[in-house]
Amino acid sequence: MSIDGPLRLDAPKLHLKRVIWPYAGVAPNLNQQLENAARGKLSRREALAVLEERTQSSQEELAQQTDAGDDVLNYLAAHGGVATRRAVAANAAAPVGANQILSDDEDDDVRAELVRKIVRLMPDLTREEAIHLRTISIELLENLARDQAPRVRAILADEIKHLDCIPKSIIDVLARDMEEIVAAPILEYSPLLSDEDLIEIIAGARAQHALAAIARRQPVSSDVSDAIVATLDVPAVAALLANPRASIRQATLDNLVDAASTITALHHPLTLHADLSTRTIRRLASFVGAALLETLAARSGLDDRTRRYLDKRLRERLRFGDRPAMQPAEATAQSSEIIDEKYLDEAAKAGNREAIILGLSAISQVPAPIVRRILESRSGKAIIALVWKARLNVRLAVKIQNFVMRLDANERVPARNGNDFPMSEDEMRWQLNYFDVPA
Repeated sequence: MSIDGPLRLDAPKLHLKRVIWPYAGVAPNLNQQLENAARGKLSRREALAVLEERTQSSQEELAQQTDAGDDVLNYLAAHGGVATRRAVAANAAAPVGANQILSDDEDDDVRAELVRKIVRLMPDLTREEAIHLRTISIELLENLARDQAPRVRAILADEIKHLDCIPKSIIDVLARDMEEIVAAPILEYSPLLSDEDLIEIIAGARAQHALAAIARRQPVSSDVSDAIVATLDVPAVAALLANPRASIRQATLDNLVDAASTITALHHPLTLHADLSTRTIRRLASFVGAALLETLAARSGLDDRTRRYLDKRLRERLRFGDRPAMQPAEATAQSSEIIDEKYLDEAAKAGNREAIILGLSAISQVPAPIVRRILESRSGKAIIALVWKARLNVRLAVKIQNFVMRLDANERVPARNGNDFPMSEDEMRWQLNYFDVPA
């Protein structure tokens, strides 16, 4: 029976009087109400309700006292009402036993209050206390990191996101949580996540919010930036480009610009990026619309030649209208690079569909419209066969499936033993014949 219900007789005897009535003589209204009850002005039910109300209020006040004693706080944690248990959870003097009871409390607010208290106490612990809590409070936090209520886990994540005195195991659990309100604060702020951790999380990310949160970290290393850009996740890449403390290699930025020629959603974040070379600005100007050309032209520090180039491009856009992306003929005319396996490898990693189409067409002597049709068919076997016809490495076909065609795992055709073509020559000739490609 609850202590907030009728009076228990099995409460700790030493503190029973204090639990039930710790502040004798401070409730004259209650005395008056009891007198009214004695005179028949209150029913028995109403009189008991008066006692119950005062008992609850007294328990809540007692649960907040740091000198209430372990027996009392343990008892209130086990038998108190929700408000009383919440007060015990917030009480810095609550003993370990009370905290353990409350860590499994049925009420989310009670467990949330316990999270706040334990986390806020940890940075101020003495060495001796820290050793003692290693087997107790840390265990409670690990349990709360797997709490069934996302709100409780989110409160824990928010409380510990900046701390470096939290066990790494707790950070790892929260960083991989599927709920954005839980994982995002850890991924964006925790100093305990290394670049290796972040790259591993990016590689196995099952939710887009994880990528964007990592992209907002202060700072972001060039290795982590490379991993984010390789996903071509637009919200994450946009967050990365807007992050002034993100280190992005020029080669990575060039690959991203190549990809943007066919991914319109990347135009705006790239145009706003603070660190663009003159070459990158001119490359962007070849395919972004008039509004973004105006944004590029308004940048400070442009040389006269680049400014004239942007003005010319802007006049063309205003005269002929915007086009969503650079046309294949322009891509060929503007590319000063030799189309070889290295070029195609970089284009594949950047997800640059047009460069892959033109490059494979040039090397394999297969018309570009047919190469485009093969990519649009989403056939992993067909692209394997086309790469074989072009006498290129099978690993290029795997990258095209992953980053250009963006096939699901069950649609991809992997290399055999990592380096060998997975089909016989007859099978590959059949694939090519299906698309009217002579083998």
